[in-house]
Amino acid sequence: MSYYEQIKADMYSAMKSGDKQKTATLRTVLSILKAKLIDKREDLTEGEELKELRTFAKQRSEAIKMFEKGGRNDLVQKEQSELNTIEQYLPKMLDENSIRELVQKIILETGASGVEDMGKIMPQIMKSGGGLIDGKTAQTIVRELLS
Repeated sequence: MSYYEQIKADMYSAMKSGDKQKTATLRTVLSILKAKLIDKREDLTEGEELKELRTFAKQRSEAIKMFEKGGRNDLVQKEQSELNTIEQYLPKMLDENSIRELVQKIILETGASGVEDMGKIMPQIMKSGGGLIDGKTAQTIVRELLS
């Protein structure tokens, strides 16, 4: 079952149970996926759906940081609730130690010797991670190991 279909089914369940917050969040996600589907004019692949879900989650995370800085705890709670809902659909990302091992392996394979090789190895790292790697974390580790 695609993410779209799963989210749609979960939205209907949330509607029936009266969970307004979850219903609203899932409705928003569905509208994002549907807009992407209309733009593409064909079914989205699982990877494309996952990319849209990650973008939505990242936007919620950034909003939380901004609202915390502004002292808007009411909005922090709302955004956190939306983030928690969407994270249920995202696969578990690799932890820092796993990313470090992968980066070390790719550095050895490519023979990268300095930070100037970062552009050469980052795409390989991201591809090897199968979408389960946080790019910022990987970039930090690469800089650390190649410095």
